[in-house]
Amino acid sequence: MARRNLFQPPPPPDTDSSAVPAGEQKARFPNTGAMSGVKSTLKDVASNAVREISVDVIEENGPKDRLSFTDADVVTLAESIKAHGQQVPIMVRPIAEKPGHYKIVYGRRRLRALRSLGIPAKALVRSLSDEEAILAQGQENTQRLDPSFIEKALFAAELATSGYEQAIILDALAVDKPMLSRMTKVARSIPKSIIEQIGSAHGIGRRRWEELADQSRNNSVNLEQIAATLQLDAAKNSEGRFGMVSDAITQALKSKAADKQAPSPTLLIKLSDGTALAEVKETARALTFKLSKSEAPEFAQWMRNNAKVELTRLYEAWRSEQKPD
Repeated sequence: MARRNLFQPPPPPDTDSSAVPAGEQKARFPNTGAMSGVKSTLKDVASNAVREISVDVIEENGPKDRLSFTDADVVTLAESIKAHGQQVPIMVRPIAEKPGHYKIVYGRRRLRALRSLGIPAKALVRSLSDEEAILAQGQENTQRLDPSFIEKALFAAELATSGYEQAIILDALAVDKPMLSRMTKVARSIPKSIIEQIGSAHGIGRRRWEELADQSRNNSVNLEQIAATLQLDAAKNSEGRFGMVSDAITQALKSKAADKQAPSPTLLIKLSDGTALAEVKETARALTFKLSKSEAPEFAQWMRNNAKVELTRLYEAWRSEQKPD
């Protein structure tokens, strides 16, 4: 079954009944349901008309396909609306359990600007299901301003968590299954708090977000702790904030790797009289004992002759300690 277009109003009825003689109208539109169908079509046309609705009866809850916009964004838009009027209507849908109230489908930033001005919103009212509302929201925002990769990824993850079917999510975002899988993987790997601090980052593509997600899954670093040490507000934009976080994580991973490769401190074993008996060194692949021939030559020779026996004895003693009681 074809999905209806959520943006284009249905065409008006083809028949102009006013041009038909009165005697023929009754014959052409008997009380068999045809006239009620025409009335229903006319009602659909009227429902596509833009209406003015008080902003006080419009609720903003529901899945968001945009990262939070700033107060400056709202102020700029409000100034434009004040000067030129609201050029693009928002879309809302009625709340069945609250007659006279509506839920926003798309146009959250416009609604916020209108609230700041204290004027009604020009809105398209649609009786949409949850799935249809999600499709309308995704389609409208994609057509007006393509969301960034990470905004789409968060939106996809939120829809999946909310229980929407995969087919609905694919249509709303206009992506295929492999891309949806990548988006979901990124959104679930990077803490949402970090993404919100970075922002939409339109200049940062999928590959760099995937790299950051891979780094975030590394158990040796804590992304939130590292981000907390950064002065992200000092960055000029969200791309700059992404760069700061990415660079900090890369540096942290390099430091961790260097620590693992660094040689362990040498353990120096001395006798009670201060004689240097041996040195013990540990690397990633071996534990090395070095006996001093200059400080204890007789002991070094004895160990040379009895190393096999003594090391075997020590190993057996260790094994006996590992056995459960």
